[in-house]
Amino acid sequence: MDKLWAPWRMEYILSVKEENETGCIFCKRIPQNDDKKNLILYRGETVFVIMNKFPYNSGHLMVVPYRHTGDLQALQPEELTELFTVLQLCQRVLDAVMHPHGYNIGMNLGRVAGAGIEDHLHLHIVPRWNGDTNFMPIIANTKVISEALDKTYDKLKEAFDQQTGSTNP
Repeated sequence: MDKLWAPWRMEYILSVKEENETGCIFCKRIPQNDDKKNLILYRGETVFVIMNKFPYNSGHLMVVPYRHTGDLQALQPEELTELFTVLQLCQRVLDAVMHPHGYNIGMNLGRVAGAGIEDHLHLHIVPRWNGDTNFMPIIANTKVISEALDKTYDKLKEAFDQQTGSTNP
């Protein structure tokens, strides 16, 4: 029998799921001062970048407006502009650090469209590599993430700071 070693998953298994908590998981993190704990890599004027805590692949990022809305039509021109400018920044950083072969980029609007957090829209950018889809998700219903979140965070944070000239810790 093969064993899959992923001890960081125990935190998720034993945790109180955030959907049972009150308030938006994105909005709760914005005013906090611990970006590493909250997996926030970059803060812009109208949007921020946060790692997906339970990623599809290593380096799965989300670009999130500060403003709480699930309605894409409600975004102001400056929010839309920064959303996509920061998406480009994310791609540059991921290219430099992780060297993916491609990307899945998208947004799920509404529960029926697959939005896990439907009241606060966010744009996903998921790096992809040739061969990253194998038998595990299909046969074993298991996705293997090859690097711990904190290690990925440190690499990406350094690259975001270099790309933006930030000196934030």
